Amino acid sequence: MMMSLSLIVAIGAQNAFVLRQGLRGEHVLAVCLTCAVSDAILITVGVTSFHTVSEWLPWLEPVMRYGGAAFLIWYGVKSLLSALRSNKALAADSSLPMTDLFRTLIACLAITWLNPHVYLDTVVLLGTISTQFTDSQGSFAIGAILGSFVFFFALGYGATKLRPVFERPAAWRVLETLIALVMWLIAFKLLAGT
Repeated sequence: MMMSLSLIVAIGAQNAFVLRQGLRGEHVLAVCLTCAVSDAILITVGVTSFHTVSEWLPWLEPVMRYGGAAFLIWYGVKSLLSALRSNKALAADSSLPMTDLFRTLIACLAITWLNPHVYLDTVVLLGTISTQFTDSQGSFAIGAILGSFVFFFALGYGATKLRPVFERPAAWRVLETLIALVMWLIAFKLLAGT
């Protein structure tokens, strides 16, 4: 669950979309459910298929582990640089007219399924990490999926409480710094094989 939460909390298009929908109060249930179910599908594919593929190609697991660690180190650097350089704040723009449910869901699905990072996080990274838990991959998958559901629903419905916080650029900088530290911790664990 913690691995899933630490990967999913990184600020990106999908999380910004969920947060914006939550701040505007538009189709929050549908958006949160769409994102969480999409993650559940991808996490299941990663946990169930990555182990099988790595048995067929034994060299793939260490390559993906080191590649995943390298990506996480890079992503941590990117987050830290964003924290140091950014002066951006969240703009919910509640003056815009409400979007219909169909268009909102199409946008949500596009942001989710056309985002290459979602595959890296769910299929590759969580799939790679799950190979370290050969006797409890089912529990690992359930925990990762639960983390996704908890995060998206907390983000979508908790957005009204977060609005004053994320209108300040300093809040984004603190969050980006925390994301960098978490990414580096996961990279270290991948490299250490723990």
